[in-house]
Amino acid sequence: MTPAYLQVKAFVQQHISSGEWRPGDPVPSEATLMQQFGISRMTVNRALRELTAEGMVTRIQGSGTFVAELHRIASNLTIRDIQEEVVERGHVHGARVLLSAAEKAGADLAQSLRLRSGAKVFHTVLVHLENGVPIQYEDRYVNPAAAPDYLKTDFTQTTPTRHLLIEAPLTEASYSIEACLPTPEQALQLNIPPHEACLAMVRRTVSGGHVASVVRLVYPGSRYSFAGKFQA
Repeated sequence: MTPAYLQVKAFVQQHISSGEWRPGDPVPSEATLMQQFGISRMTVNRALRELTAEGMVTRIQGSGTFVAELHRIASNLTIRDIQEEVVERGHVHGARVLLSAAEKAGADLAQSLRLRSGAKVFHTVLVHLENGVPIQYEDRYVNPAAAPDYLKTDFTQTTPTRHLLIEAPLTEASYSIEACLPTPEQALQLNIPPHEACLAMVRRTVSGGHVASVVRLVYPGSRYSFAGKFQA
């Protein structure tokens, strides 16, 4: 049976992730949660302490507990949805889903997702197209605890990025960009010569107490360029 404090945490996290409780909204009081779950104040307090440490809620002495400002990172880093980028250019976005499956995480992947080795992860591989031309090869692993309905999504209609921005609101992200040559499979799916230079972005996103996703995005160098804006 799930420990009572984890039930409280899951209850709060679900309401935040669904968007029902927005940043700044009050979380039910300790007394309300004690009555709802039939548990002690100590148990409720443990759940709220852990949610605070994970960045999901903020506790203000004398005022109560409130949903944390989960999107404050957006002022410094914007995670762009490639479908939106394509549409903004007045073009048509398309996607081919090459893989959508649950797998067991190897040691390195588990460490990156902060999971135990062998834990279940969701794995998707897609090719994104602009006016029918492949522009991105996306190889993504997702933590099921952050986005339990991930594999139920039709990724020909909405992108993994869009799904995760809604279901696992971003609180932290890190990324690296490097030049690379495509693998044979990537060259085939992107319809490029095996010697064509590509750009690869590896991005890791965090939502509250979970590492939500680790993704490698490969772009043909001749078809895509990165652009961004920095603000002091």
